[in-house]
Amino acid sequence: MPATDLDQIVNLCKRRGFVYPSAEIYGGFRSSYDYGPLGSLMLRNVKDAWVRSMVQTRDDVVLIDASILSPPQVWEASGHLANFTDPLVDCTKCKQRFREDHLEDPDTCPNCGAKGSFTAARAFNLMFKTFAGPVEGAGAEVYLRPETAQGMFLNFANVLQTSRKKPPFGIAQVGKSFRNEITPGNFIFRTREFEQMEMEFFVPPEEGPKWYEYWCNERLNWYIDLGIPAEMLKMRPHDADELSHYSTGTSDVEFMFPWGWGELEGIAQRTDYDLKQHAQHSGQKLEYFDQATNERYVPYVIEPAAGATRTMAAFLLAAYDEDVVNDEKRSVLRLHPRLAPYKVAVLPLSKKDTLTPLAKALYADIAERYMCEYDETQAIGRRYRRQDEIGTPLCVTVDFESLEDNAVTVRDRDSTEQVRVPIAELLPEISARLGF
Repeated sequence: MPATDLDQIVNLCKRRGFVYPSAEIYGGFRSSYDYGPLGSLMLRNVKDAWVRSMVQTRDDVVLIDASILSPPQVWEASGHLANFTDPLVDCTKCKQRFREDHLEDPDTCPNCGAKGSFTAARAFNLMFKTFAGPVEGAGAEVYLRPETAQGMFLNFANVLQTSRKKPPFGIAQVGKSFRNEITPGNFIFRTREFEQMEMEFFVPPEEGPKWYEYWCNERLNWYIDLGIPAEMLKMRPHDADELSHYSTGTSDVEFMFPWGWGELEGIAQRTDYDLKQHAQHSGQKLEYFDQATNERYVPYVIEPAAGATRTMAAFLLAAYDEDVVNDEKRSVLRLHPRLAPYKVAVLPLSKKDTLTPLAKALYADIAERYMCEYDETQAIGRRYRRQDEIGTPLCVTVDFESLEDNAVTVRDRDSTEQVRVPIAELLPEISARLGF
């Protein structure tokens, strides 16, 4: 069954090299994390799976990579300077700060238990500000983007002209965003530096509701197709008082985390708000001319926006399982093959020189196509358990019989079933089992 305790995943991530606390040798830096050898591979796989679904397999979406730093004019036009805030309260007893809307009891401090100790709520802007150039001052102010979306709106006319797309079409982007969260926490779920996977889908205004419903269904199914059980997911429409300043309707894909339901992705109807705002503030036209109808209009936008890092956490939690194999308890990550850090592990039965050349040659062949690990240390059973725990779908074992019969043993992670496969048929066998 999936992990019910966050510590199960936190401990596994540290022990096996998925995620480390950032700056750990200096005592760490709150809610900042570094992705280790396995975590960096898995996070890349999550992003690649998103790009494959949203861009590669479609002919109506293109990919861009926009700047992280932007001048204040961008965020003034988008409304973030005025509206991208959270309600901040301070406890006068213990001096801790909290988001007022995240307090279970708005009259009781969750840290020290004091009653009626909170200051009046005040708006706290979540954007990080820095300075460009050698002199600090108002003229040198720039902001780290709190979302990737604005880069896609700013490049709407460029993409429209160079890609020759027409509505309905999308601009997608994967990249880092930064938010000065008041209360980050829950491992990699809420951090101040994170990665987003966003797409702005530009449609004729009258088609907005149809495409909103379409993308809600598409995005929910993406998580299910990659292995999260449907009962651990739900689509939650926002109440009117939750809506962002640009949205006329938003729904969240939520996942059942150990602490309760939490957002993985929001699908928002941004209407024509952003394009009109940037057109007004920049003086540039951001519209589409339909030659077929001789009509000029500003497209409406449907935005699916997912968090890559929290999505990775959800996949880890959903994939975690414990069972018993040969009277021995094992931990296993039943990750979808596309998400697993390593697709295949090559394991020579012995470190003896007689097996090494063949095992290395097989590793080289497999690694040309798949991310693969070579491991020749410890007993074979321990190596199987390690690969199970890091989610490797297949193990290829080279033994002394392999030198005689030109075959290897392929072991399946989930069933632990082992079959003998001729070396000449190994790559097709791996491809068939992985599904790609």
